[in-house]
Amino acid sequence: MNPAGSLLEARALHKAYGPTPALDGADFAIHPGEVVAVMGPSGSGKSTLLHCLAGIIRPDSGTVRYGPHALTDLSDARCSALRRSDFGFVFQFGQLVPELTCLENVALPLRLNGTKRKEAERRAHDWLAQLEVEGVGKQRPGEISGGQGQRVAVARALATTPRVIFADEPTGALDSLNGERVMGLLTEAARDTRAAVVLVTHEARVAAYADREVVVRDGIAREAVGAA
Repeated sequence: MNPAGSLLEARALHKAYGPTPALDGADFAIHPGEVVAVMGPSGSGKSTLLHCLAGIIRPDSGTVRYGPHALTDLSDARCSALRRSDFGFVFQFGQLVPELTCLENVALPLRLNGTKRKEAERRAHDWLAQLEVEGVGKQRPGEISGGQGQRVAVARALATTPRVIFADEPTGALDSLNGERVMGLLTEAARDTRAAVVLVTHEARVAAYADREVVVRDGIAREAVGAA
């Protein structure tokens, strides 16, 4: 790990849930345009690390810096604003809003940031087209396949042109073919926009899309053996 010039950096993160430590001095850094896979067994602290990096939860101690911002010192409102404007999220089950059409789901983060509806939907349609699912724009999430839904979720994550994308097991609910397609489209789009991607996964075939791997074990993050 080389923190020099990093976009997002964590130092000595500790986080415990009751007597159980989830993070025990974890360090992490990622650069613009870089894809880093965070791997480790279930319960190792992977998702806790991601949530601390995104400012969703606060560590008990340690620091998280995003550019000039110390996320660990910002108010909850300021962290939420950064997540809307600078961060994108892709989760295992997509977490699309079932009452909205797919186009409206992708446009939602833009609308929350104050973009006019017509412009938000135009940009949403462009992202659906780039993710090869423009044909599902008028359908609701319950009317499309899992693979299509996850591509819509990726389009939503990319819609605001975020600087960091957090992907937590983004292919965990997909078959291998759909998983490969989603990962290919996600990493290609992220590199085109120079977004950094923090990719939590336990699957080696998914981690293969990353530039390097970080392994979390017993709450400590270490560069994978053989990683650059």
